[in-house]
Amino acid sequence: MSLGELREVCADVYAYLQPDGSWYLNNTGFLVSRDGVISVDTTSTEARTRAYLDAIGSVTSSPVRTLVNTHHHGDHTHGNYLMSGATIVGHEKCRDAILDSPMPPPPGIWTEVEWGHLEPAPPFLTYTDGVTLWSGDLRCEVRYVGTPAHTTNDSIVWIPEREVVFAGDLLFNGGTPFALMGSVSGWIEVLETVLRPLGARTLVPGHGPVCGPEVIDDQLAYLRFIQRAAEQAKAAGLAPLEAARQLDLGEFTGLLDAERVVGNLHRAYLELDGAERGAPADLARALGEMIAYNGGRPLACHA
Repeated sequence: MSLGELREVCADVYAYLQPDGSWYLNNTGFLVSRDGVISVDTTSTEARTRAYLDAIGSVTSSPVRTLVNTHHHGDHTHGNYLMSGATIVGHEKCRDAILDSPMPPPPGIWTEVEWGHLEPAPPFLTYTDGVTLWSGDLRCEVRYVGTPAHTTNDSIVWIPEREVVFAGDLLFNGGTPFALMGSVSGWIEVLETVLRPLGARTLVPGHGPVCGPEVIDDQLAYLRFIQRAAEQAKAAGLAPLEAARQLDLGEFTGLLDAERVVGNLHRAYLELDGAERGAPADLARALGEMIAYNGGRPLACHA
């Protein structure tokens, strides 16, 4: 079964893309060497992760020996258990967050999804700053980004010799960024001081097509737009949902999953109130208001 698109971004390095990149349709990727396969993330459902494994099998008969999680969200980690022979690597906060997250997500938030059989399988090799992996002679630098951004535990996989980076959900190419569980200001800082200085020519985003560094600027523009909107709306006494309903998305109107603006405003309001980056948000309230913004309908999920 093919649910994704396989793209070789350079020799022995592949991106696995799941159109259209909306809710729970993430990207993964893998590196192939004589020693085996390194996978970057898994997918959201049993069927989709099995399809991803089939895609790996179409390239190599070698087993997946290492699995890196770029962060804890279920679209990137629900399928971990299907790579049972692999060493699962992730930031120490990624492990904690997976163990604290319901699997699958509670019903009623998204349209119905056939999750299949899922089992929690958090990283059991963890780091605080990073770790270096080798795909044959190819160096892969797994780096924690240093501060909450998309989540509290974002990491990238940087392949300096090839100028390729797997950015995880630090990049949404064509989709609305989602900062509810991280930090708007932290995300801006990471894009400016961690991701852009790499000088990567090829970036595999967490959602959407493989891209170049110009997408970093697109992401920064949206996040700064959220910051400005939050400052103005909060000063006017508007609650996040009311602010979102009055907000003209302008150049960002065409991005997928526009309802995320509500969650982003919730996070931006917390920061304006002086909360630490990544401080717990009222997820139930924010998600409920995202549904309200969506006309009272569950959020569209095609996983």
